[in-house]
Amino acid sequence: MLFDLRSRRRRTAVKVIYVFLAIVMVAGLVLVGVGTGSSGGLLNAFTNNGSNGGGSQLADQQLQKAIKATKKDPNSAAKWASLMQARWSAADSGSNYDSTTGTYSANGKSQLRKAATAWQQYLKLTGGSPTNIGYAQLAAGIYQGLGQWSGEAEAWNYAAQIEANSQQALTPYLCLALSSYAASQTTKGDLAAAKAIKLAPKLQRLTYKSSLNSAKSSATTAQQLLNQDC
Repeated sequence: MLFDLRSRRRRTAVKVIYVFLAIVMVAGLVLVGVGTGSSGGLLNAFTNNGSNGGGSQLADQQLQKAIKATKKDPNSAAKWASLMQARWSAADSGSNYDSTTGTYSANGKSQLRKAATAWQQYLKLTGGSPTNIGYAQLAAGIYQGLGQWSGEAEAWNYAAQIEANSQQALTPYLCLALSSYAASQTTKGDLAAAKAIKLAPKLQRLTYKSSLNSAKSSATTAQQLLNQDC
């Protein structure tokens, strides 16, 4: 494994946290009338269980709220970002996603495509200069789910720019390199790979270099590493 800072296991853990928060928000609305927004990101693993409609219903409720919010205020970048999150959550819920095979149904992919559209609208409203790395990372995951590697590379490029030269930029640059190689964008991949290797701990640089060279030589290998680690 090249690195697992964004591995599926960790994404699942993040999903568990987010759905708990979403449930608390909905419960607050029903019991004490507190305000709610969209679900705030990645859904948890239970929403992938088609035998339990609760998670799917929650995702649909949050999606409808996010859609209404963008219709009410179409010039709000934040609301389009929330819609992107809600679309992603819907794609990951119920029968839309098979956690065993890691595949999306036709409806799940439709939600991903709509999520990508929401991301593009968010970019337009921010003047192509997003400042929230979480949104860029989420967009990267959306494009990865669609197998649109060039779109994923673009999203990771935004994430890398946000982190700039900090140590936290290591993951974005690694994923940018892999997604660029997966999209057969070799020059972009080489630039990102060089930056990632420079940011990597000295004792791990040879390992990173070897893995990135393998990704460069084979788009299929790059795609496998992306699915495994980004």
